[in-house]
Amino acid sequence: MPPPTAGSLSALLRRCAALGALSPGTQLHARALVGGCLPDATLDTDLVLLYCRCGALHRARQVFDGMPSPSMHAYNILLAVSPPGAALELLARLLAAGHRPDRYAVPAALRACAELRNAVLGAALHGFAVRLVLFPNVVVSGALLGMYAKAGLLDDAVRVFDEMPRRDAVVWNCMVTGYARAGRAAKALDLFRRGQVEAVNMANDLRAMPSVLNVCAKEGELMKGREIHGRMVRFLAFDSDIAVGNALVDMYAKCGRVDIARAVFVGMKEKNVVSWSTLISCYGVHGMGEEALRIYEEMVSRGLKPNCITFTSILSSCSHSGLVSDGRRIFDEMSKVHGVEPTADHYACMVDLLGRAGAIEEAVEFIRKMPMEPGASLWGALLSACAMHNNVDVGEIAAYRLFELEEGNVSNYVTLCGIYDSVGWSDCVAGLRSRMRELGMMKTPGCSWVDVKGRAHAFYQGSIPRYLRRRMLWVLDQLLEDMGASESEDEYLSMY
Repeated sequence: MPPPTAGSLSALLRRCAALGALSPGTQLHARALVGGCLPDATLDTDLVLLYCRCGALHRARQVFDGMPSPSMHAYNILLAVSPPGAALELLARLLAAGHRPDRYAVPAALRACAELRNAVLGAALHGFAVRLVLFPNVVVSGALLGMYAKAGLLDDAVRVFDEMPRRDAVVWNCMVTGYARAGRAAKALDLFRRGQVEAVNMANDLRAMPSVLNVCAKEGELMKGREIHGRMVRFLAFDSDIAVGNALVDMYAKCGRVDIARAVFVGMKEKNVVSWSTLISCYGVHGMGEEALRIYEEMVSRGLKPNCITFTSILSSCSHSGLVSDGRRIFDEMSKVHGVEPTADHYACMVDLLGRAGAIEEAVEFIRKMPMEPGASLWGALLSACAMHNNVDVGEIAAYRLFELEEGNVSNYVTLCGIYDSVGWSDCVAGLRSRMRELGMMKTPGCSWVDVKGRAHAFYQGSIPRYLRRRMLWVLDQLLEDMGASESEDEYLSMY
């Protein structure tokens, strides 16, 4: 065979890169070395592309580091697949070599800043993009928005969003997800609705759906969640997307609609461990421990391997329903049958399970045998159990450990006060409250709230004026009278 030329090798390397054919590409690399075709700027760049496309990042880096003067194209290829730290190191090397970052290099560097939460360097890149007139590019501005959103700098993200000359579905989803992560539910839902109308193809884009549904779940916004569900049913084949299905199950469960959560789960074409764990948690939270246990057993029987979250969900379900023997059995099976080593959260679930059942001494013995140092969640579970069963001796031990681990948590002091008060130890109550005053501790009062026309109205104990309370009671009496009259009329009509 005649010796290969650089041009023919380059064409073959690009075909191998497009097909992800690592072995033939490696052979071509050897031919290029034997044939004396290397170093060559074009061939070296094609080799970097080949190895990056085939996931052999270490080989790509070896070729790149051996290049006398890497091209901007080679930098961009490697930047796109490098981990965050390596990407920023490449950016510094690129600038030192006298290259000007382009619309491919800047987004890659911004994504690295987002992963590392390096907003300072990200802001510097923002100025760089504006100076090089790269900001109008939707990929550059989208990466910039994503960096600010992941860093929690939502005001800066909104500024970028408002200044963008055009926005695609990715940008809208990124902004919605940023609001959702920051807990700004109203903004996330409002922007989601706007995006459904203004953004091209956003109605068919699923990426923001889990974040929006999680917001609805946290806020108890059942109607808004159902609105989003209905929109997906109308426009999308969402039942084939596992993440969206899991988010729907979680949303309906947290909003109290266990029946719909179950229906969504059954209708999902594909399910993973998260799907089963979410449904188990759904039943457990609502005190349906037997049903949670049945779902867990069905999951195991189908050959799915439970993970840490699954065991947390089922142990918590057993705890809320008083299924002590089942909880003990599942905890023992974790490592022996399923090969999952219990974490501190699993031990806390077991302490809660035993404590709720009144087995305080067994819970204490369980803590002593733990292979790890008990943390705040575990002592908190024990303290709650002591408050439930008025156990002063163990309650004091748990409370004073929590005083050390959570110095500013006033709830631990209040719980211990409640234990003292339940057994009539008024002197201890007074002493503990005096200590709380010395430390400047004040418990945030609990409240209820209702959403009326998009505005949340909070109600604290004693916060409602007397005249308003009288009007509320009068309206309630009128409603009760109307309901009673309606029931009497129905009984009368049923007789004929």
